[in-house]
Order: sequence, then C-alpha cells, then structure tokens
Amino acid sequence: MRALGTILLLLVSNTFMTFAWYGNLKLQELKISTDWPLFLIILASWGLAFFEYCFMIPANRVGSDINGGPFNLVQLKVIQECVSLVVFTLIVTLVFKGQQFHWNHLCSFVFLVLAVFFAFLK
Repeated sequence: MRALGTILLLLVSNTFMTFAWYGNLKLQELKISTDWPLFLIILASWGLAFFEYCFMIPANRVGSDINGGPFNLVQLKVIQECVSLVVFTLIVTLVFKGQQFHWNHLCSFVFLVLAVFFAFLK
C-alpha cells in the first residue's frame, strides 16, 4: 500500500512540476504571458513548484525505507525519474500539440524502465 501511495504522490507531484517548468511556454504560445516580465513568470512557476513539493516530500517520506517504506533512496529516485518522464510525455503530447513523440523517445523510455528493473535487482 505504501508503494502505491508513493507512486500516486509522485504522479501528482510531477504533474505540478511539469506545469511549473513548461507551463510558461504554453502561456506564451497562447499569447497570455508574452508581455510578462521574466521575474513574474519565475514567481508563477515557483508558486506551482510549491505544490510539487507538497506532494514530493510526502512521497519520499512514505516511500523511503528509512521511514519503513518499501524503497531505498536509489529506487525512489529511479521511480521518480520514470514517473516524471511518463507525466511529461503525456502532458506534452496532450497540451503541446506541435510536439511529436518518435521511436527514439520510446526507445529511451524502454532503457529507463530497464534502469528501474536493474535498480530493484537484489
């Protein structure tokens, strides 16, 4: 149950992270933020990143074997990176229509899944 909770928290966290990092580009594309000064864009992204941390920190605390969770720190990090790429790919393909997903992207994701596999080997 802690493993599933950790992954769900990471999914939410990475959704906020992706919008914090790349949402400003969508706002610019929609001509919403074209006149905003950079510091305002940074503050808006930072505001979203706050919510990322509100889910990332609990995910790490719940999932870490230091606190009785099922994952060691390396496993947590590898899971987080894979979740991050899955969330990023979904958001980019759904929100940024001009971005395309190619075979080499899929190949790189397969290697990341293999990284998860190897991180969990005993």
